[in-house]
Amino acid sequence: MDEQKKTKKKKLKGFKIVRTHSAGVFAGRVVKKKGMEVSMKDAIRLHYWDGAASLSQMAMEGVTKPGECRFAVPVSVTLTQVIEILDVTKKAEDNIKAVPVWRV
Repeated sequence: MDEQKKTKKKKLKGFKIVRTHSAGVFAGRVVKKKGMEVSMKDAIRLHYWDGAASLSQMAMEGVTKPGECRFAVPVSVTLTQVIEILDVTKKAEDNIKAVPVWRV
């Protein structure tokens, strides 16, 4: 494997927040990326959040109002039209995973 491919794979490791053009925002593990298409496992749809001003803040710190958030059950998903992939700190990852699953 050449050095460029190794660097790309390394950048995809870890917990990420992925924003799409029309499918919303997901947090989880990226398993594959090709162009604007991303496959994820254990992906949590971040339907609504409170206690973070932006996805950037959520990626760094998590949320301060977990009881007000609407985070769906984790799934495996392939997303098209991905427009942003954010690295997530360990602190924020633990915080996001601790938000109760939103159910109706």
